[in-house]
Parts: sequence; C-alpha cells; structure tokens
Amino acid sequence: MISFYLNGKHHEIIHLNPNTTVLEYLRLHERQTDTKEGCASGDCGACTVMAQQLPANGNEPSNTTPFYTLNSCITLLSLMDGHHLMTAAYLADNPENHPDRASLHPAQQAMVDCHGSQCGFCTPGFVMSLASVYENHRLTKAETGAVDELSYDDIVASISGNLCRCTGYRPIIEAGLAMEKIGQQRDDEQTAAKALTITLATDAMAASRVSDSTKNNAIEPALTQDLRQLFIPQSIDELNQVLAANPNATIWAGGTDLGLSVTQHLVDHDVIIQLSAIDELKSWSLTDTSETESAQSGEHNNAAPTTPKSLVLGAGMSYKKMLPVLEQYFPTFAAVFERIASPQIRNMGTIGGNIANASPIGDLPPILLALDAHIHLRHCDMANHSGESQASDTDEIIPLSAFFLDYKKTKLRAGSYVVAIHIPLLQNNQYLYIHKISKRYEDDISACLLAARLDISADGMTIEDVRFGLGGMAAIPLLAEKSQQVLIGQSVAVDSFEKAAQMLPMDVSPMTDVRASREYRMHVVQRLLTKCGKQLIAELQTISA
Repeated sequence: MISFYLNGKHHEIIHLNPNTTVLEYLRLHERQTDTKEGCASGDCGACTVMAQQLPANGNEPSNTTPFYTLNSCITLLSLMDGHHLMTAAYLADNPENHPDRASLHPAQQAMVDCHGSQCGFCTPGFVMSLASVYENHRLTKAETGAVDELSYDDIVASISGNLCRCTGYRPIIEAGLAMEKIGQQRDDEQTAAKALTITLATDAMAASRVSDSTKNNAIEPALTQDLRQLFIPQSIDELNQVLAANPNATIWAGGTDLGLSVTQHLVDHDVIIQLSAIDELKSWSLTDTSETESAQSGEHNNAAPTTPKSLVLGAGMSYKKMLPVLEQYFPTFAAVFERIASPQIRNMGTIGGNIANASPIGDLPPILLALDAHIHLRHCDMANHSGESQASDTDEIIPLSAFFLDYKKTKLRAGSYVVAIHIPLLQNNQYLYIHKISKRYEDDISACLLAARLDISADGMTIEDVRFGLGGMAAIPLLAEKSQQVLIGQSVAVDSFEKAAQMLPMDVSPMTDVRASREYRMHVVQRLLTKCGKQLIAELQTISA
C-alpha cells in the first residue's frame, strides 16, 4: 500500500497500475484538472506540482521540511508515498470555492497583479514553481532570522524549468519579485496566511510503510494490478531480497528518464522496484582510497592517515542533495549543476540513475570519468541452500571507465544495481575544468561536454597526468586516451594542449544528430581542450603571483 496526502486529504492505495504517473492519477482518477499536460516528457513544466516529504510519525513536526517541485507527467504516483502532494487549486485559502471570497496565495495574486498569464495553459506550473521558492524562503527566514528578500536570480532559477510561449518571462519574473511584498502586506494587516504544511493526527503514514507480511520474511508489493507489481523495499537487505526474487524487474529511482518509457513509448512495466525509501542509498561519506582498492582485491589494507580520500555518494542521492556536498569538495563540479536539467528534474533525478541510464549525452559520466571515479555494483542472486532458496549478493567496485560497454549497455545484468560512486578527492596538484555546450544555457541536453583533470608537477612546469572525459561524442561516455598520452610529461604550455587536441580524431569519431554535426562537435571539443590549457596556465600564474 502507498499512503500520501493530496491537497490535505489522506489517500491509501494498493490496487493501481504501478506505471500510473502523478499526472494521470490527478486528472483521470481524481479529476484534479488544474494540473496540465504539456510535453509529457518533463521539459515544459506545465504539469509542475509541489510536494513535501512528511515525517513517518505524526508526533514529529513537518513545518521545517522544505517543499520541492516535480514534473508530474513522468513521476510515478508511488514516489509520493509518505508525501503531501499539492496542486495549484490547493494554494488558495478558498475552502468553499467562492471566488469572491478567495484569498489567493501570494504567488497566485502576484501573477494576477503583474499580468503574468495570457493563454493560461502554463500558468499552474509557473505558480507552483513560484510558490515553492516563496514557501521555502519563508521557512528559511523563520529558521535563521534572515531578512534577505528573494532576488531576481532566485526567481529566474526557480522558473528555469517552466516554458511560456505567450506572455514571455518579464511579467512572470515581476510577479515572482512581487510575492514577498504581498505576503508582507498581509502580515502587516494580520491576515492569516494559509499553512501549506499539515500536521498528521495519527501515525498512519508510518504504519502504512510496514507490511504485516514482513514478519514472515516476505515482502509484499505496495501496488498491484493484475500481474503487475511495484515493490518499495525499506532497506538494502529488503532490496537485495526482492531483486534476487525478481531479477528482471525495472529498478526505479527518480525516473526522470524512465518516466519517458511510460509516457512516450507506452511501456507497461510488469515489475518495478522503487528505491525511494532506502536511506542507505541516499547517504554520503569520506573513505580512504585504499579501502576502495582493497575492496576490489578482497584484501584488507591498514591505510596511513595521509592516504588520499574518496567521496562516496550513494546512488540514490538526488542532484539537489548532492549539490551542497559537491560544493564543499568539488566546487567546479557543483557549478555545472545550474546548467543540468531543471529544478524539477534535479529534485528527482539521482546520480546512480544518470550513470546506469548509460546515455551518451548524460552530463555526469564524463565528469566522473575525468575524476577517475569508481562505481560500486551489487549483483543479487537467489541461491539454493539445503533445499531453501536464499538471496545472496556479490559486490564489485570497478573503474567507471570499465562500466560502459556500448550504447545503453553496461556491466549491469539481471539482478544488479548501483550502490554508490567513489570519487577521489582532488589533490593540491590537480585541477578540474568542465565545459558544457548546448543550444540553451539552462535546462538543455549537451551537444558535447568536456571534463579535464590535469595533474601538475610540484614546480608547476610539467603535466604529470591528465584525464579527458568526453560526453556527447560517441555511443558511450569515454576517455580521450590518446590525447591524454600526448600531454603526459609535456610542459605546461598552450602548444602542448594544441598538440593533444590534434590527436582527438584518433580517440573518437563524433556522431551527428539534431543537436550538432560531427564536424561541429570535433572542432568545439578541440578548442575546449586548448581552452583548458589556457585556464590552467592562468590559474598557475595567479597562484605564483
């Protein structure tokens, strides 16, 4: 059973097609037609809704949990288990549905006052994006006592995943900037604001997440319809057990790409294993690099305190949850995130999903390749011991460069999943540069992406090692190994990088598609490779100055 709140009302469901999206449920099952369907692929934002993860126990406060937006068209309804799901109709304080007595949410009122809507089709999605940034800003101010107002950049970032083809963005941005003034005026007039957070009266949310059948060591599906099933394991152990019993199941994390298989390709997945409830896959840690190496060899290594460390990111970490971690350890990597997808997608998409998807135009794999990341895989099988079938699993940690085999083909097999990604921290002599090329600056797929990690000698004169990660250039993300080899041992000079760029055709023969021609891709990446050299020289000069 899945349990969630929709616009303040509790819902419990067990008999439903596991492939049902949030949008389909809202419009066809609940007749909640204020949420619109546009592209059905997570691009336009017309279907944007807002959600808040609720505490499992009704005695815990929920008024400090942030809100987030998502594209309801590609999000499975089951991902809302344990959440409060909100649509535009819920924002207004209008319980009796009398427009003349309605008190609109500041995001709604601002859109009216600033004439932020024309045809109106995209408006509910814009309202939800604006309401989310407004409500989260209110939570931050209440928690920290900050007095800063929402900035132009805050508003633009919040609506970067919403498209408008009629009014244009100026009046919508003006509406976003007007929200706080409207809210403050209501506070001054002591007008009671509607609290979008809800208080749980019972522990029904917690109870619904624990099936009685688990006492018998059997995990029951959360949703079923005919022969279709969806499981929501609550731990790694449960995941291993369910996957061993259903090795051909579709593993679903955020589903920002898999969702298109339902909406665009009309695939009806028979068995889905959803990872949303497994906290172990959403955590991160620092570990000695030697631990990764010993895990590969099966040996134990007592590492010295000076051993380089690796950042270990759980495969279930969303882009949003990864960002503050990367800002601390890989600021150059983190800076790219504002150019990856939209807020709605970053709220749901995971690092493990982006890698396992094996798209040649995925943004994370080439960066991780440049950083010499390793991927932790687990292979689950159902072994027979003394006449009884028991789940067994085998772990494998391999370089990410060995993970991708061919277009959409990886080391994953039936019964396998990604546990974590191990990224060695940059040392003092290592520099990272990343360049993404796309038609739009924000919320667009890469035409090509180059990530470069450059290792320099202590005197800053010689290139000791280099890794060039390429995305959008071939059927898989890959390293430019011949170009790398040309640079090793060379002086830190522009002509060294130009020679390496000339070797790029030996590493890859780019593809031509709707985003760019092969000639364009080759020329651009060659120039970007040289640009990385110029950036390195400039940075070294700044350090030595």
